[in-house]
Order: sequence, then C-alpha cells, then structure tokens
Amino acid sequence: MKKNSLTIAISICLGALIIALAILYVRSDGDDRNEITLFGNVDVRQVDIGFRVSGQVSQLLFEEGDRVRPGDLMCTLDSTPYDSQLQEAVANVGAIWASLDNAQTLLNRRLELIDIGAVSQEDLDNATSSRDQLRANLAQAEAAVVVAKDNIEYTKAYAPTEGIILTRIREPGTVVNPADPVYTLSISDPVWIRAFVDEPYLGDVYYGMSAEVFTDNGRKYNGTVGFISPVAEFTPKTVQTLELRTDLVYRLRVYVENPDRGLVQGMPVTVKLKLKR
Repeated sequence: MKKNSLTIAISICLGALIIALAILYVRSDGDDRNEITLFGNVDVRQVDIGFRVSGQVSQLLFEEGDRVRPGDLMCTLDSTPYDSQLQEAVANVGAIWASLDNAQTLLNRRLELIDIGAVSQEDLDNATSSRDQLRANLAQAEAAVVVAKDNIEYTKAYAPTEGIILTRIREPGTVVNPADPVYTLSISDPVWIRAFVDEPYLGDVYYGMSAEVFTDNGRKYNGTVGFISPVAEFTPKTVQTLELRTDLVYRLRVYVENPDRGLVQGMPVTVKLKLKR
C-alpha cells in the first residue's frame, strides 16, 4: 500500500515538473523571438492606357501578355484630321502676319503725318488700335498652332511604366473618346507586397525595416517596409494571420526587388521581418 502511494506521488511530481518545463519553454520561446511572420499578397496595380484626344484607332502594337518598357509606343490614332487642323492654324498665322505688316506700315505713315497735321489724332488712334488688335490675334493664332501640334502628338499613346499587357480592349478601326481605355497594363516595377501586422507587434515594425519575402515554391526575395498604415482595421477575410480574424491589424506595404520577375500580381506570399535584438 505504501509502495503504491509512493508511486502515485512520484508520478504527480513528474507530471507537474513536465508542465512547468513546458510553460517555461513557451515563455522563453516567445521572449526570444527574432522575427515576425506575416502573410500577404502581391498588390494588384494596373493602369488603363488611352488617348487624350478622340479619333479612330489605327494601330495597336502589342498583344495580351506582351511586356512593355517605359516610353514604348503602344497605339496610335488616325492623325489626318489633326494634320489638317495644324495646316489651317499655320495658314492663319501667315495671314495675320501679312495684315500686321500692313497695319504697322499704315501706323508709321500716320506717325509721320501727324506732326504736320495731315492726319487727325483719331486716324492715328485707329491705326494704333488696329495694329494692337492684330498683334493679339497673332498671339492667339500661334497658340492655336501649338495646340494643333500637341493634338497630333496626343494621337500616340506610350507606356508610362514597365509592365505586362493584361487586356487589349479595342481593335483598329474603333472610334474612341478621350480617356477611353485601349489597353490595361499591369505594373510590374516596383513590386508592392500588401500584408497585415497584428497590433501587439506594431511597435516592432518601422520604416525601412528589412524584409524577406517567400513564395509558395520556395523562392526568396529581399525588400523593405515602405508604408505603415496609421489606421487600424479588422482583418480582411482574404488575409491569413496567426491570430483570430476579429483582431485589429495594421496594413503594411513592403517594396520588393523582383529581378527574375517571379512575383506576379495577386500571388500569395509569406513575409518575414527581422527584429532588432
């Protein structure tokens, strides 16, 4: 009987010791953490490519899936109407110049004759007013030439950044209005990672903090924290965190180097932030 009691007592002591060691291990593991693990996605960033003037689409130089670089010519409009407008504006400038020369000559004659009383002051004033009006008309006509040249240039649309063509919305022959989208371009550089950090860890995160980004296939990319939202929000349903979904989180933006183009918009990734000890 005594032997059984001793065995039970020893078992209880061993169980208590195991529990105490487990609690100590968990606490020490939490205190010694040197990184924060977050889950996020590559931000979806797109831009619609269109024209600043209306017209008929004449050329579409890229197909869906093609990669473009900044400054690449992507599409053009038929520029014939705008070429005609430019010619008309240039001709108008020439006509006004001819009228202005004649008005200036007439004014010079009035100035020569006013001293001897051959012309009235009213005639001189009218000649001066006519010359000044033509000068104003000339400035307006020259501005119209600049506008016409700009409109011709606006019949061409260029890639504003590096990216991949997601959608080819129009086809040659389509008549479009200003700002109607012709292409949808997926921006590939720089790459942004959208992740969320739980409120207890917010004090450990700072601007410029180094980050490691891992894809599901094991690729690793380097980045830095470039944005920390000042506003708390409830965890979105599409985001996974280590805590309950009802916890408040703060949105982070991590800028990532993507030399091999392995990061694709919308891709789920794992972000690890190294903590300073």
